[in-house]
Amino acid sequence: MARPARPRQAGAMSPRPRPRPHPRTRHTAAVLLTTAVALTTAAAGIAPAPDQAAAAPRQDGVWRTDGYGTLVSIEDGGRRLRMYDTTAVSCLPGLLEAKGNGSGRFTDAEGAGLTIDAAGRDRARLAYEGSVGHVTLRRVGALPADCTAGPKPGEGGRPDPRRVFDVFWRTYAENYPFFKAHGVDWKAVGDRFRHRVTAHTTDDELFDVLRQMIEPLHDGHTSLVASKDKRFGGHRADTTLPTPESMARIDKAVAEAVGVPLRTWAQGALSYAGLPDGTGYLRITRFTRFAAKGGPKADEAELDRALDHVLARAPRRLIVDLRFNGGGSDRLGIRIAERLTDRPYTAYLKHARNDPDNPRKFTPPVPVRVTPSGSPRYTGPVAVLTGRLTISAGETFTQALMGRSPAPVRIGENTQGAFSDVLERRLPNGWTFGLPNEEFMRPGDRRTYDVTGIPPTIRTPVFTEEEFAAHRDSALERARRLPTPSSPSGA
Repeated sequence: MARPARPRQAGAMSPRPRPRPHPRTRHTAAVLLTTAVALTTAAAGIAPAPDQAAAAPRQDGVWRTDGYGTLVSIEDGGRRLRMYDTTAVSCLPGLLEAKGNGSGRFTDAEGAGLTIDAAGRDRARLAYEGSVGHVTLRRVGALPADCTAGPKPGEGGRPDPRRVFDVFWRTYAENYPFFKAHGVDWKAVGDRFRHRVTAHTTDDELFDVLRQMIEPLHDGHTSLVASKDKRFGGHRADTTLPTPESMARIDKAVAEAVGVPLRTWAQGALSYAGLPDGTGYLRITRFTRFAAKGGPKADEAELDRALDHVLARAPRRLIVDLRFNGGGSDRLGIRIAERLTDRPYTAYLKHARNDPDNPRKFTPPVPVRVTPSGSPRYTGPVAVLTGRLTISAGETFTQALMGRSPAPVRIGENTQGAFSDVLERRLPNGWTFGLPNEEFMRPGDRRTYDVTGIPPTIRTPVFTEEEFAAHRDSALERARRLPTPSSPSGA
């Protein structure tokens, strides 16, 4: 895993600000954990009390993640962190290197942060900004020699295409949980394509082979990037990827259907209008890049500023439009859910595949909680508009609202069905690729909505040619006809 748990955004559905391993991509991020491991004298330069030293093992060393197939190397007294991607046939430097402050907090070159907290003498927890939950680390011995040996050159000094193929195939074989759901026999895929790759295979030919292997998965969190101009991103078979022209068309149709001016925040990601009948209409097109600079805290501050305005005068009902939402930070979605409830509840459970030979064996599930915010809240009826372009963090936010009371009415189409954070990897030739390796489960029955997406309560067309031609927005019209209480509900 290039990063075992980072925020995500759909690779094919919208621009990816940056790579992410369970997700965002992402320009990203959200809330940093505030408690970090206390270091020993050698690491921190401070003499801790005996009880502190016993409770806080030194971070330096090599750690293996539960799930994610990643080794984490911490060096220089907690001031340097490197990740390595592993499979049964490989160990390669990962995409993430970060600098630490010696107390458990690390920041990468793009300003995204992660924290490592002690969880016992030889265990720890790693958490990424913008992601929810955590990754368990277990201390191991030194790095295997091949982790730092560098790429093995083939003919012409470039990595052997057969090795590139093997690392790619093996990474999916050991981490991808959804082969059965997609009706794909991955071993047969490997057998079919492996003989097409030789020491003389060109880069163009190799890219085409790898693309053909994963394209039938129709998974919005699969990707392959050889260069800025040569890339592939998966999507569900019934989904047409948006273009700048189609996005402009959707924006125009939404504005026409709303019928009153929309106020915007978050660099256009959030927009709101109070409708004449007292309904509040909130449109969210992504969960990333809310602020131009300043990182996760700035994103949160901009979100809070928008919600303070939206909820200052509680609407009679609230319509949340997620029909075009490319994803981003799960944490930002949870933050919104916390403004829409007066009782705590579990949004979902999250776990990662944790057996290279068994795609149905996972890490212990981690509950992700929604806790009522201390800021102004809205507790009245909510309608959520969804469609096949609701993807990634847009879907986890939809799922987080399902535990709310009163439960939202979902109107439109099934969401895309791509929930997991993206496990980001680097190939021996320098190319990068991504795949999902997690499930987000409904509390109670542990149902997941991967592949099929979350179904609507009320099914309507969403952004079809017929709807555009008739200047009609059936989903929004249906939401506005839902019964409402006689007075608004705020807290």
